[in-house]
Amino acid sequence: MELKLLNAEGQAAATVEVSDTLFGRDFNEALVHQVVVAYMANARSGNRAQKDRAEVKHTTRKPWRQKGTGRARAGMSSSPLWRGGGRIFPNSPDENFTQKVNRKMYRAGVASILSQLAREGRIAVVESFELEVPKTKALAAKLKSMGLESVLLITDDLNENLFLSSRNLRDVLVLDVAEADPVSLVRFPQVIVTKGALAKMQEVWQ
Repeated sequence: MELKLLNAEGQAAATVEVSDTLFGRDFNEALVHQVVVAYMANARSGNRAQKDRAEVKHTTRKPWRQKGTGRARAGMSSSPLWRGGGRIFPNSPDENFTQKVNRKMYRAGVASILSQLAREGRIAVVESFELEVPKTKALAAKLKSMGLESVLLITDDLNENLFLSSRNLRDVLVLDVAEADPVSLVRFPQVIVTKGALAKMQEVWQ
């Protein structure tokens, strides 16, 4: 399997030989869906809370007498049937959303995503990607000269200037190999990987 090696102008100057185990796998949609959903679920803080009928601030006085009004029986206004009443099965702050995905499944899911990106021509390699000064305008100009708009940059060693320059660009995300995740790989239409990062990816993920 080969990936395009881009020059400073964003043109394919050569190709790089990569592992078929990581970039030549068949696409497994069900596995990719499971890995992405599990990653997003595990990122949830689980801090939402609702009140039951005992916790809402309502009077316990009976709204009207039991018989003779022609209306349905009502005991108190905190009933879940009433507007502003408590919830029947409220969400608690300690709710656990985590989903377990074992290491073998996770690596297979990431490999499936990378293989699909390679087949669609959405992933490419560069020798290195660095900036001399932390300037958003400089990074935007460099990406524009390479013909890149919405892009995920994966580097082997996170350059501080590059990271600081990318923070105000909505459609640009800079990560190192350890922080690269399946959601980011799926989200961006273009993925650029440095040669050093590619070597680490093939060492860690396959």
